[in-house]
Amino acid sequence: MKKIFSKSKKIIKKILRTKEKKYVSVLNLHGVIGKDSKLESGINFQNCEQLIKKAFDQENLKAIALCINSPGGSPVQSELIYNYLRELSITKKIPIYSFAQDVAASGGYWLLSAGDEIYAHNSSIIGSIGVIFSSFGFVDLIKKIGIDRRVYTEGKNKAILDPFLPEQQENIAILKAVQKDIFENFVSLVKERRLNKLNSKDDQLFNGAFWSGKQALELGLIDGIADFRSKMQEKYGHDVEFVKISSKKSFLKNLFSEKTNLVEKFFNNLEEKISFNKFGL
Repeated sequence: MKKIFSKSKKIIKKILRTKEKKYVSVLNLHGVIGKDSKLESGINFQNCEQLIKKAFDQENLKAIALCINSPGGSPVQSELIYNYLRELSITKKIPIYSFAQDVAASGGYWLLSAGDEIYAHNSSIIGSIGVIFSSFGFVDLIKKIGIDRRVYTEGKNKAILDPFLPEQQENIAILKAVQKDIFENFVSLVKERRLNKLNSKDDQLFNGAFWSGKQALELGLIDGIADFRSKMQEKYGHDVEFVKISSKKSFLKNLFSEKTNLVEKFFNNLEEKISFNKFGL
């Protein structure tokens, strides 16, 4: 009987100790946004959904520390991840604190905006609020090497922006209209999240420019200069415990990522390097 009582007492003490602990989930999102494949790294909703859910499912959770290191990418994937973060934050009543690492630009800043408060380092790169489309033109090249390109379509706009055909102003106008719509959605979201914190005119903030963390603070794009550990300890005490949320590769994911699609992986890594190099990283 004494043994049972002693064991029960220990269990109760353990439960009480657990209840007293405070936890912050640290969710790291790194890379170019939009690589929509379970077999590849990068940031997209498919890869992030379960990680985000896991971050919010911790016991005695006080907050989410959302750490972003991304030069941007797909606006659709950015919006999907942003919406899911906000949905869980509201329904579970758990605040999100966003922290920019090396860079949170374009879609990276979109993700950063999911935070109720936004922080960065002095030397972080912040901003690049805009929309970009890039391509190449090979019209003269195929003429020189004697290639006759043949394209058959139904619908007069099906082959617009074909790099092997001359540019047409009406096709560019179609692209610009789409870009404008996406851009206005992005700007609207930033204004909604930053409320009255922005300290500059629209044409200065929303022109695709980027700034250091210190400059971004002056412009009102972030709330302060801090790293996640010191800021969370400031808010929740030095006894707060951090739970790092990371993905675990399955056997199949390891197998395929190591033995197949080597060319695709090379170009994906090259794309990421080029995207970060734009900001000198």
